[in-house]
Amino acid sequence: MEASTSNSSSAIRSWRTTFLTLRDEVQTSPTATTVIDLLNRFIFAQSETLIAAAPNLPVHEVTSDAMFLVELARTISNSRGDDDALNALVQLSNLFQNFNHLISFKMTSSTWGLVLRTFGGMVEMFLGSAGIRQDPSGNIAVTEATKQCLEIVRSLVDVNQRTIILSDNVQLLDFLLKTVSFSQNVLAPCFSSGIQGCAPESRKMILRRNSLWEIQTTAFTMISEILSRVGTSLPADHWQSTVDAFRNIIDVLASKGLLVESNVMDRFYTSLLHCLHLVLVNAKGSLQDHVAGFVAALRMFIGYGLTSKSQNVLPAGVYKKDAKISTLNSHSSESSSAPYRPPHVRKKNQKGTQSKDSNSLSILDCPPATIDYMSSDSDLSDSDGSAKGISNYRSSKVRVAAIVCIQDLCRSDPKLFTAQWTILLPSSDVLQARRYEANLMTCLLFDPYLKARIAAAFTLATMLEGPASVFLQVAEYKESTKLGSFTALSSSLGQILMQLHTGILHLIKNEKNNGFLTSLFKILALLISCTPYSRMPDELLPTVILNLHGRMVEGFLTYNDQTGLLAVALSCLMDALSVSPSSLKVNEMLVAELSTGSNNNKACSGLLSTLFHYSRPFTSPAVSLEALQVLKAVAHNYPDIMVLCWKQVSSIICEFLDPLLPEGSSRAGTVNSGQTVGTIGEKVITSAIKLLDECLRAICGFKGTEDLSDDKLLSSPFTYDYVKVKMISSAPSYGLENQLVASDDHPACATGSQQWCEAIEKHLSSTLFHSSAMMRAASVTCFAGITSSVFVSLPEDKQHQIITYSINAAFDDEVPSVRSAACRAIGVIACFPQVFKSVEILCKFINAAEVNSHHSLVSVRIAASWALANLCDSLRHFVDRFTSTGSSGDLMDCSRMVSLLIDCSLRLTRDGDKIKANAVRALGNLSRFVPCSSHGHGMQEYNTSFHIDTEHAGKSPNHVSAETERCLVSTSFLQRTWEDSRWLERMVQAFLSCVTTGNVKLWH
Repeated sequence: MEASTSNSSSAIRSWRTTFLTLRDEVQTSPTATTVIDLLNRFIFAQSETLIAAAPNLPVHEVTSDAMFLVELARTISNSRGDDDALNALVQLSNLFQNFNHLISFKMTSSTWGLVLRTFGGMVEMFLGSAGIRQDPSGNIAVTEATKQCLEIVRSLVDVNQRTIILSDNVQLLDFLLKTVSFSQNVLAPCFSSGIQGCAPESRKMILRRNSLWEIQTTAFTMISEILSRVGTSLPADHWQSTVDAFRNIIDVLASKGLLVESNVMDRFYTSLLHCLHLVLVNAKGSLQDHVAGFVAALRMFIGYGLTSKSQNVLPAGVYKKDAKISTLNSHSSESSSAPYRPPHVRKKNQKGTQSKDSNSLSILDCPPATIDYMSSDSDLSDSDGSAKGISNYRSSKVRVAAIVCIQDLCRSDPKLFTAQWTILLPSSDVLQARRYEANLMTCLLFDPYLKARIAAAFTLATMLEGPASVFLQVAEYKESTKLGSFTALSSSLGQILMQLHTGILHLIKNEKNNGFLTSLFKILALLISCTPYSRMPDELLPTVILNLHGRMVEGFLTYNDQTGLLAVALSCLMDALSVSPSSLKVNEMLVAELSTGSNNNKACSGLLSTLFHYSRPFTSPAVSLEALQVLKAVAHNYPDIMVLCWKQVSSIICEFLDPLLPEGSSRAGTVNSGQTVGTIGEKVITSAIKLLDECLRAICGFKGTEDLSDDKLLSSPFTYDYVKVKMISSAPSYGLENQLVASDDHPACATGSQQWCEAIEKHLSSTLFHSSAMMRAASVTCFAGITSSVFVSLPEDKQHQIITYSINAAFDDEVPSVRSAACRAIGVIACFPQVFKSVEILCKFINAAEVNSHHSLVSVRIAASWALANLCDSLRHFVDRFTSTGSSGDLMDCSRMVSLLIDCSLRLTRDGDKIKANAVRALGNLSRFVPCSSHGHGMQEYNTSFHIDTEHAGKSPNHVSAETERCLVSTSFLQRTWEDSRWLERMVQAFLSCVTTGNVKLWH
C-alpha cells in the first residue's frame, strides 16, 4: 500500500515537473521543430508515466496541461512540416486519447474553439499532402490518428452536452464537414482507379480504405447528433454549406454509376442518408437547385443490396420474415451434429471461410477484406441467423433511408418535385422485378423487407398529395403503339397512372400484412382522386371498383382487423364511385346487376348487394357508416339507378329507425323511444337519413347548388372538354311560355311523389322530432332537395306538412344546425309557385328568414340570407297576384313584406362576404320591381315614355305586353302603399361598398 502511494506521488511530481519545465522552454515562442524536440524529450519519452499520473491529479490541472499540449499541437499543425511533425501529431493524438479515457474534461467555449481548430489542422495534415498521400500503400497510423481525433471530440461532446451552446455546435459542424471533405479527397483517386481497372489491392490498402469510410461514418453520425440537437436553430448559411457538402458527396457517388456493397459501406450509406434526412427536414432555404441531383443519386439506393445474385427478390406479400424460417431450419439441420460454439468463436472461424460478397467491394471483384472493423460480437447472436442475413438487413436499412430522403424532398417542395415523377415511377411492365432499374414501385412490389415497402408506400402517398391532383389532370393515356419517337408529358403521365393502378391493385389483391394493406388502400384513394378517368381507358375505373369489391368479398386474414380494413376498403370504394364525371361503364355495370336482381342478405352476389348487406344495422357501426356513405355516392353520381333500388334503400332505413332492433344490437338507442342515442349510433342513423335525402334528390332529378364534386372538377384548368350545366330544377322557369308545371300523371313526377310520400310517412315523421340535433338537421335538409314538379304532385296534406315542418324548425328549434337547414329548405320551397297561393305562408317564410338573419352564428345567417335572396327573386314574379286579386289586408301585408325585405337586405350588406353576396342578390331582385320614387308623376312619366316609344315604332299604344302590364300594375301598387323614397340611395351606397370590398365574388 505504501509502495503504491509512493509510486503515485512520484508520478505526480514527475507530471508537474515535466509541464513546468516545458512551459518554461516554450516561453520564447520556439519554432515547430523546437517544439517537436521538446515534446520528444519531455512528453513522449515518459508518456507512460504521465498517463499513470493523470487519474491522481485534480481534473482542472490535467485539463489545463492538456490544453497546453493542444496549443503546441496547433503550432505544429500550422507549420505544415515534414514526417517528424506528422509523427509528433500522431503521438499527441494517441496521448490525448489516453487522457480522455481517464479524465472527463470540462469544456468552455474558448477551449472548444481551441480543440476544434487544432484537431481540424491535425486532420488536414493527416489526410493532406503531408499525410496519407505520401505513402501510396496506405499509412494506417495516420488514419487511426484521425479516428482518434473524432473519438476524442465525440467523447467531449457526450460529457459536456448540457453546456454546449449554438456557436460551439456550429464550430463542431464545420470541423466535421472539413473532415469528410478531406477523407473524400483521399478516397476519390483510389476509388476511381479501382472502378476502372479493378486492379488487385493489397490487404493494407483495403484496410486503409475501410478506415477512411469508417471515419466518414463516424463524422456523419456526429453531424446527425448535432442536427438533432440544434436543427431548427442552425443558421441559414451553415445549413446551406451543409447542403452543398452533401450534394458534392452524393454527386461523387452517383458519378460512378454503381454502388459499392459491403458491411462497411452499409454503415457508411446509412449514416450518410440519415444525416441527409435531418438536413432536409430542417430546411432553412430553397432546395430548387438540388432536387434533381439528389433524386438521381437516391434512386440508385432503392435497389441497393438486391442486385447481387445472392440476394433473392421476393414476390408481393412474401417477406424476409416468412422466408427466414426455412433458412434457419436448414442452417440448424446442417450444424445440428456439431458442438455448440459461442458467437465470438463462430465469428473468428468464419473469417477464413467468408464468402466473397459478404465483406468486400462486390462490384470490383477484388480480394475480400477479411476483417470488419465496424462490427461487434453482438452483431451476430444465437437468434440472429447467418451473417448473410444480417448483411441483407443492413442493406435494407440503406434502402429505407434513401426512400425517406426522397419523401423529404417531396415534402420540401411538392410542386417542384412533380418533375421527378418520370424518374421515380415506371411507365411500363410494373409487375416485372428490375434489379438494375429500381424505382418506388419495384420496392413496393418486390422488396423482401416490409419496412422498405412501408417507406415506399408513404413516399408514394406523399407524392400523390398536394399539387399532384392538379398536375396529373394533364395525363392522357395512349397505347404504346400510338406513341412516336417523342413522348409528350401528358402521355408519360398517362402511362405512369396506368402502371400505378396495375401495381396497387395487384398488391391489394395479394397482400397478407393488414397494416401494409391499410397503407395501400390510402394510396389507392389518393390515386383515384388524382386520376382524370375521362382521359384514361374506359375500363380502368370499373376495374378499380371490381377489384375493391373482390377484395372485400375475399375477406382479411385476421379477424380483429376485419372491421377496420373493411371500413377503409369501403371508403376507398366511395372515392371510386364519386369520380366525376360519372362513368358510363360503371353505370352499365350497376344497371346490369339490378336487372338480374340483387340480394341484400348476401355480401358476395354483386357490388350493390354487398353494399346493402354491409349497410344494415347488424353490422359494425364503422362498417355500416362507410357503406351508407358509398350508397350515397352511388345515388349522387349514378342517380338513374336509384329508382330501381328504392325498395332496398327504404328497407335499410326502416331497419335503422325500427324501435324493435335485434337483441344484442350495437346501437345505443332507438329513434322512436325519444332517448338520445350514442355518438356512433347518431352518426350512423344520420348517415342513413342523408342517404334517404340523396336518393330522393336522385329520383326527383334535383340539381341544386350543393354539387360540390362538380365545383371541384371545374377548379382544375385541364378539364376543358367537360362542360358543366348547372340548374336549380326546384325553381320554375318564369315566363309566359313556361308557366305550366308537370302534371300528376307524368311518370317521373308520379315516381317521385310516391317515394316522397313514403319517406314522410315512414321515415321523416319520426326523425323530425328526435332529440338528436344531428338527425333533425339531416331530416329538415331533405326538404331542400324536393323539386317543384314533385312538390305540386304531392297531396295537399303532405305539402302542408313540409311547409309547416320547415317553418317550425326555423322558428322554434334552438340548435343552429337545424335552423340553418330549415332556412335552406325555405329558400328552395320559396321558389315554388304553389307557395304563393297564401300571403300567410309567404309572410311566415320572410319572417323566418329575417329572424334567423339576426342569429349569432355565421352559418345560420348565411342560410337565412340565401333564403332571403330567393324570396326576393320569387316575390317579383308573383307580386301581381296579390295586387290584382288580394284583399286590402293582403295588400298591406305585401307592402310590409317588401319594406322588411329591403331593410333586412340593406342591413346584411354590412355582414361577412358570403352574407353580403346574398344580400346584394336580394337587393338586385328587389330593384327589378320596387319603384325608385313614390311620387305620382313618376309613374305618369314612365307611361308617357312608354307610349312615345311604341308610337315611334309604328304600333298602337294599346299593344302592351301582359308582362309589362303586370309590372305597371305592381309598380303602381307599391307606389301607393310604400312610402320610403330613399331606399335607392341606400341601395346604391351598399353596392358601391361591396364593389370596393376587394372580394371579386361580390362584384357579380
